Amino acid sequence: MKSIDYLTPLIESFESKANPEIALQMGRYMRSLFPFYGIKSPERREIYKEFTKTNGLIPNANKTEIVQLCWQAPQREYQLFAMELLGRTVKKESKNIIDLYEYMIINKSWWDTVDYIAINLAGVYFRNYPELIVEFTSRWMKSDNIWLHRSCILFQLKYKTQVDTKLLCSFISKLYKSKEFFIQKAIGWVLREYSKTNPAFVIDYVANNEIAPLSKREALLWMKNKGIEISI
Repeated sequence: MKSIDYLTPLIESFESKANPEIALQMGRYMRSLFPFYGIKSPERREIYKEFTKTNGLIPNANKTEIVQLCWQAPQREYQLFAMELLGRTVKKESKNIIDLYEYMIINKSWWDTVDYIAINLAGVYFRNYPELIVEFTSRWMKSDNIWLHRSCILFQLKYKTQVDTKLLCSFISKLYKSKEFFIQKAIGWVLREYSKTNPAFVIDYVANNEIAPLSKREALLWMKNKGIEISI
């Protein structure tokens, strides 16, 4: 099956469900970076459900081409479709899928796609292939792409007790001076999430390392809300 033939029923469904009024609202929320059909998440996932019943998940034979077609399409719903369907097969992917994940991170980049890819795709990938973590994250950190940097920080977000704190701290130590909101926020977010597993570590880290005020507030937020004593 040609890649476009696989996507044609999806295109027809999206176009039939388009809502121009909601599309304008979505576009404004996303700073007018991307056009939308105006299909909200619950309805979009119903479309996926019906689509995959007939057409199946993205076929391995032309997975890269199909995802890239979705990434090149104007409406944001296509990118959301591609990444969310990839999430269904993430545990079974081969080693070379990381190149596709990287493509998705650095093209049409914004938090709505990058965070899902970093946490739910790259995060699972690196659990499956831990021997590749250093190779790829080193390359990403050496780039000047803030979304690759953000992905390095966030891919361990759901790792809980399995977080490699030495690796995470090495990323933070290289990025804490960044003026980029999305980097400062990511540092705070990952520390806040890890504080639910190891609050003592996060308190100690924030007390003894320089990070941006935004990162610090985010890092301590969950503990403060839970009434955990923080002596900083």
